[in-house]
Amino acid sequence: MTIRLLIADDQGLVRGALAALLGLEPDIEVVAQVGRGDEVLEAVRDSSPDVALLDIEMPGLDGIAAAAQLRDAGAGCRVLIVTTFGRPGYLKRALQAGASGFVVKDTPSAQLADAVRRVAQGLRVVDPALAAESLTQGDSPLTERETDLLQAARTGGSIADLARMLHLSEGTVRNHLSSAIGKTGGRNRADAARIAEENGWL
Repeated sequence: MTIRLLIADDQGLVRGALAALLGLEPDIEVVAQVGRGDEVLEAVRDSSPDVALLDIEMPGLDGIAAAAQLRDAGAGCRVLIVTTFGRPGYLKRALQAGASGFVVKDTPSAQLADAVRRVAQGLRVVDPALAAESLTQGDSPLTERETDLLQAARTGGSIADLARMLHLSEGTVRNHLSSAIGKTGGRNRADAARIAEENGWL
């Protein structure tokens, strides 16, 4: 049986390399390639892949949001996340979004092809080092509001700007940011956002 594969990665060179490598496998056929997360659902509907291989960091929608969109749309396509960013928080969020697998981009091509096959069979495939790390790290300590604020804070802007953007009072913004800074151990909100992002909590 030939496994029909969609590849989504915003870097054309990486996307092309993955397609070339996996296309060499006798039982894998690359049926679609896209460079944006918000193009994944339509491409899946057009090309009916068995497996969608998604990068995390893409314009439009990130790979985790695209995986959730496929799940919610009942697209009938399994998802394998392949990313440069092997962060435990990303792994947890990807699995919660319905992904069947999560591997890092420096995985050897033979192992990557095997991961595609296993995901196509309905099995779960997770990078072992990342799985061990995510078990020891635990879930994000941030509340939903703190997460929203740290995401907004990455763009810079004053407390007043953040309050307007999220329709909150300035006092509420200060309180949530202070709490998020405390939980991440950051020096300030920019540092807290960086730490949260590195852990895959944003």
